[in-house]
Order: sequence, then C-alpha cells, then structure tokens
Amino acid sequence: MRRYVTLLFMAVWVLALAACGRADNSAGSNNATGAAGGSASAEPSASEQAAGQTAGQADSGKPATIEYTDASGNTVTIPVNPQTVVALDNRTFETLEAWGIKLAAAPKAVMPAGIGYKTDDSVRDIGNHREPNLEVIAAVNPDLVIVGQRFSGFYEDIKALVPDAAVINIDMNVSATDGTAGEQLVNGFKDITTLLGQIFGKEEEAKALIAEFDQALEKAKAAYNGTDRVMGVIVSGGNIGYSAPHNGRVWGPLFDIFGWVPALEIENATSDHQGDEVSVEAIAQSNPDWLMVLDRDAAISSEGESTPAQDVIVNAPALQNTTAVSKGQIYIAPADTYTNESIQTYIEIFEAIAEWMSKSS
Repeated sequence: MRRYVTLLFMAVWVLALAACGRADNSAGSNNATGAAGGSASAEPSASEQAAGQTAGQADSGKPATIEYTDASGNTVTIPVNPQTVVALDNRTFETLEAWGIKLAAAPKAVMPAGIGYKTDDSVRDIGNHREPNLEVIAAVNPDLVIVGQRFSGFYEDIKALVPDAAVINIDMNVSATDGTAGEQLVNGFKDITTLLGQIFGKEEEAKALIAEFDQALEKAKAAYNGTDRVMGVIVSGGNIGYSAPHNGRVWGPLFDIFGWVPALEIENATSDHQGDEVSVEAIAQSNPDWLMVLDRDAAISSEGESTPAQDVIVNAPALQNTTAVSKGQIYIAPADTYTNESIQTYIEIFEAIAEWMSKSS
C-alpha cells in the first residue's frame, strides 16, 4: 500500500512538471509572437511612410521638384536631379559637362569639338537645328528637355512630342536695339546658371561660376578708357561681316555692357550669324581703335580648310592704316565661340578683353 501511494505521488509530480513545461513553452511562444507582433506593428503604414518621406525631404531642404517660368512664359514643374536629360542649347553644354551631367541626346552637329558629348557614343545625336531628328528625343523618353538658342523655334513641337517630360525654353533675347541686349545677356546667364544649379544639385558651383562671371565683367568694364572706338566683325568664308552694336552676334550686347563707343553704325542692322554686309573700305574709313573678331570658320571648319580670321584682316590692304591693325589691337574670340556661347566662353572673352585693353592704356 505504501509502495502504491509512493508511485501515485511520483506520477502526480511528473504530470505537474510536464504541465509546468508546457506552460513555460506556451509563455515562450506567446513572447515570440508578441515580439513578432511588435515588430510588425512597428512597421509604418503607407500614410506614415509618406509622412516620413515628406519629413525627410523637409529635413534635407531639397525639394523633389522646382517651378520655373521659362522664356515662353510657361511655368514648368522640373524634377530635381532628372535621370534622362536632353540638352539643345549651346549655352549649356560646357556647364553641364563641367558638372558631370550625363546627357541622353544632344545636337552633336552644332557642338564644338572640345565638348565630350560630341564623341560620346552613349549620347544620341539629334543633328543640327536646320534638319533635326526630333524623334530621337521621343526615343530616349526624357525627364527633362532643355531648349534654347538655335532650337528655340522647336519648343512647341518638342512639348507635343514628349508631353510627360519637363520641357523648358531658356532662350535669351539679345537682339534688342534699344540698349537692353547687354542686360538681357548678363541676367540671362545668371538665371540659366542658377536654374541649372538648382536642377542638378550644383548650387555652390553655380554661385562660384556667377561670381567669376561678375568679376571678369567688372575687369573688362574698368579696362575700357571710355573713348576708344570699337567695331565688332564676323569673319566667314574669307569675308568680313559687320556685327552691329547692341544687336550684332556675340559683340552687339557688349557695347551695352561696357559702354563701348561704336566706330561705325549702319541702318537696319541685324543679328545675322555671318554679320551684315559692309565694305572693307567702310571699315577703313571708320578707323576703329579696336576690332573685336568672331572667327566663324574656326568653329565649323576642319583645320586647314579656311583662312584664319587674323590673316583675313591683317592682309586686307584697305585696313593696313587703321589704328586697330597698325597697333595690333585685334581681339579674336576663342575658336569655338560660334558654337559654344556658354557663360565660360564669355568669362574667357571678358578676361582677355580686360588684359588687352589694360596693356594699351
């Protein structure tokens, strides 16, 4: 009987231990489930995620888009740091390349040889502005298309072709004859550079570039004595064309900016890419103290295919006795200027003019 009681007691004790074990396991399982449940509940909902993203953008101070009213008067929502970019404005290529911006397509036919995009096979070629292949733009499915200068006339066509892209017209009007072309050029470059800095996260680089531009401009302005007579010319195909004050190609706005005294003014002057027709004798009679020269051939011809602008001018018999030629006061813009009217090009022009005019004073 005693043995039976003992065995019964031991059986009860074993069952109690087993029950405790199951309780412990159950508690452990409940704790694990609770931990997993806690982790799941800690995962933010869709609305919480959106709120977090918004807060993150606010904290960084960098919006996902910016608003810009372009040269056509349209307010465009532009994505910041767009992935697929098409650039068509010759004023932008050097800046974008300097900032390491990748392009999906560009008009290689009107790009200067020194710009890397021209020989980059990953950049699709749109051709030139006279016969562009706009379908290339649609084919790359861009987030952003930068239109301007030679391609500004295709603005509406491009907008219709890629309706989901941000298409901006950044053309600047520098053909005014009322003395405002210089202001348009200066403010236009600052606006474009600031905008590109905002789009591509290069705000500091943009500020530095604008500061360099302002400094070069002030140097050139200070170097001019206020009385020397200046003439702008364009050499193309061995001929000397006239770049009118105010609205002439490249040089026109600089008369406004620096207050240059024109050596010659003609009626019905234009902004023609080869300059207006004027006789060499008329240039000689005006006797400019300075000749500002754009060598168009240097930008569009292969080496050796054209006569350098310097040779065309100094070898013109009628110009031998002019002050500009006799004193060697002939400034020729960088060789790629005709296809590279970037802010960097104008910085180079301003700095060179400041140096040349300072030496002669």
